[in-house]
Amino acid sequence: MKAMYLSRLTLLDHPNIEALIRHLGDAYREHQMLWRLFPEDPQAKRDFLYRRDMRRGRPCYFLLSWRPPVNTLGLWHIDPPKLFAPRLRAGQTLAFSLRANPVVRRGRQRHDVVMERKRRMNWKTLPASERPPLMTLARDAGLEWLRRQGERHGFRFDPEAVRVDAYRQHHCRRGGRTIRFSTLDFTGLLTVTEPDAFVQALYQGIGPAKAFGCGLLLVKRPR
Repeated sequence: MKAMYLSRLTLLDHPNIEALIRHLGDAYREHQMLWRLFPEDPQAKRDFLYRRDMRRGRPCYFLLSWRPPVNTLGLWHIDPPKLFAPRLRAGQTLAFSLRANPVVRRGRQRHDVVMERKRRMNWKTLPASERPPLMTLARDAGLEWLRRQGERHGFRFDPEAVRVDAYRQHHCRRGGRTIRFSTLDFTGLLTVTEPDAFVQALYQGIGPAKAFGCGLLLVKRPR
């Protein structure tokens, strides 16, 4: 399979850095800004995955793309892109990090797995003393979703070796439409069961909302 490029980008000092960070807080605008890192091609569809983190108070991005990014706006420090063409074997253990939009289908619609778990347990009518902590609910629902992804994408994991954090709900504007989605962060260890399927997941991402910084599965050999 053709190699991709894995890049790390950090915003440079800028006179309007605070305004720029607020601008990037909208997931749709953020995606549009990252799209400008690639030479214009009228025929091109989105061909990259990304994840945003914060370092020293400013955004830092990991970007996996078929084309190397180009700093056309002069806003970024781009570490030299690394070729990404993993060769993996069944039974191999990897450390991983994933920000995902975990959803479940009910009819034709997608639903946030945490909200769906709340619905199934009649959360609104439960006495407060009987409600589990929100992050306990998020962890259980998130791990169940991740288990299904593993069956589909060629990996498995021990739930005790995976941490689930940062349940957040997001919304952004696209034209006159409001887009809503949620995210969970997963970190830990996994075992590759089907290398070809797993590499495909690395290249294509996992779950929906990939245009909004979800789905990029970062892996490395554990220490």
